[in-house]
Amino acid sequence: MIQDTYGRVHDYLRISLTDNCNLRCFYCMPEEEYAFAPASKLMQVDEIEKLAKIFVAQGVKKIRLTGGEPLVRKDAPKIIEALGKLDVELAITTNGIRVDEMLPQLMAANIKAINISLDTLQQDKFLKITRRDLYHRVRSNIELLLHHNIRVKINVVVMKDFNDNEILDFIALTKHNNIEIRFIEFMPFSGNKWSSNQVFTMHEILSEIATKYDAIPVVAELNDTSKRFMIPSHVGSFAVISTMSAPFCDTCNRMRLTADGKLKNCLFSKSETDLLTPLRNGEAILPLIQETILAKAKELGGQFSGAFETIDTATIDNRSMITIGG
Repeated sequence: MIQDTYGRVHDYLRISLTDNCNLRCFYCMPEEEYAFAPASKLMQVDEIEKLAKIFVAQGVKKIRLTGGEPLVRKDAPKIIEALGKLDVELAITTNGIRVDEMLPQLMAANIKAINISLDTLQQDKFLKITRRDLYHRVRSNIELLLHHNIRVKINVVVMKDFNDNEILDFIALTKHNNIEIRFIEFMPFSGNKWSSNQVFTMHEILSEIATKYDAIPVVAELNDTSKRFMIPSHVGSFAVISTMSAPFCDTCNRMRLTADGKLKNCLFSKSETDLLTPLRNGEAILPLIQETILAKAKELGGQFSGAFETIDTATIDNRSMITIGG
């Protein structure tokens, strides 16, 4: 087991395949013209597989592939194939644009649920958020996944006075479709122009939904980061990830491996441990993993304390979201 000083067992690894993306979402990327890491600095297919095997040998049960956008890597099919052979639940978070091109590989790797990042159901607002006119392709690929009986989770970053007026529209998608809508509170990262007055909290999200629906809480799964709900007669469901207003750090089981091979013990951690260089030098990796997790802060990477309204973004010491991998 990989365990920290608070007794939390870490059996869920998120691996970023790249910091590159075919969208330019303002809350994720610092700017339009972004300097992506050169390929030589990224973990290669065999290196990802070697590191993944070390984590799985220590009890990791689930691996999620993230980015940037993981499917923009030309060798993404090889990575998916390699990790699909491990004794682990393999998942992926994607913006959905290249799902149709990669569907055979995703199905061959036995991926049964895919998270799609989609913050609006309006084409013009999608263009404003992503700076790319690809809304209809994403919606088409969601339909494609549902057609192949792959469960879809839609990640929605809710921002006050921007897309909070679409919450009920997203809930409507769950009426006849096996979709879980995951409303995510807007979180602060380097360069994403976060401010506390943009956060639309879990309480506000649930209050908005209550104006039309009677939602019923669902018993949480072990280590679940979301508060889950169902609506009677709806095929799908919804959940809220309340990182800012009601953190869930006490049951955290997640580790994050960035595309350049750095291990982060928390999404908000200031420090990170280079695993790629020691791997290339033939050095022992497991002690580095154990030391990193033992150093994990009790909550929120040790960066924030008190109400989120008091956070000073000038003091945030972290990467941008696109280089962490979610």
